[in-house]
Amino acid sequence: MNQRQLDIIQWINANGRQSLQAVADAFAVSVQTIRSDVRLLSEKGLVLRNHGEVVPFPNQENISFNQRQIHNAEGKRRMAELCLQQLSDYQSVFLGSGSTVAELAKCLNEKENLHVMTTNLHAARIISEQPNGELTVAGGKVRKRDQDIVGADAVRFFQKYRADVGVFSVSAIDKHGVLFDFTDDDISSLEALVDNCHYRILMVDSTKFERASRCVWTRLKDIDCLITDCQPPAYLQSKITSLGVKLIF
Repeated sequence: MNQRQLDIIQWINANGRQSLQAVADAFAVSVQTIRSDVRLLSEKGLVLRNHGEVVPFPNQENISFNQRQIHNAEGKRRMAELCLQQLSDYQSVFLGSGSTVAELAKCLNEKENLHVMTTNLHAARIISEQPNGELTVAGGKVRKRDQDIVGADAVRFFQKYRADVGVFSVSAIDKHGVLFDFTDDDISSLEALVDNCHYRILMVDSTKFERASRCVWTRLKDIDCLITDCQPPAYLQSKITSLGVKLIF
């Protein structure tokens, strides 16, 4: 994606439903150019097209897992490939919840004899069909919409083990480098995951930059590696690298 297309996403998210003409006027380009941009963004699941209008993709807190899967699906596949390169054969790996992490599960079979421990039932289902490695799945209360284990059951699960690597996602990163997620249950699970692994990998797509969500979790300094689908804004990239966090895109 080029810079104008990234700016269009942010502008639509900030201003809501807009006609193609309004978007063209805002960016001082032709309607034909905007139509091409919007078609690309729609195919990537970053905005919605509706009868000559552009609509923000729904807030991820209010949509199903299947809808989140198609949101920036290409970017998630790219992040999964990059994350796989950070893993080594025979490691123990925590996987957190969410569609981004579930995408990584699809390619873990390329590593030899990983031991994966997860609260993410979508990821568990995928890994259970792979021939090698070991899988341990949390039991307990299931959040049906997202198909993951939540609450005290998820916390106790991660506290029982020590993993070489923990891979997780969040709902938003604001301009100060603060990480957010949707619920207190999500935050508690994340805290238990990162407290019990040696190397912490955050997978987050670029649509979550410069946003906030309901629950504050932590700051970028508390992770080791951030993997995203395209280059972050310059000031955020500078903050990430200044904290000693490995940035991959």
